[in-house]
Amino acid sequence: MTPQEKELQAMKGEIEKEIRGIFKANMKIFDWDIPENDDKKAAELIIQTMQEALDGLKAEIAEGKYDNY
Repeated sequence: MTPQEKELQAMKGEIEKEIRGIFKANMKIFDWDIPENDDKKAAELIIQTMQEALDGLKAEIAEGKYDNY
């Protein structure tokens, strides 16, 4: 196991907790800002936007942007 894999193993729960926290915070904002909010639609839109951001990060990694971070 590489040092990076060991570190990820130790941090995985925290990373997942932070991702869920971002999602839930945005769900609350939708509820505050939209009186008749459709929670399922909001969740779908938020997760789509989060996925787009992850895809952008993946592209940056492939381009070498974080090779010497």
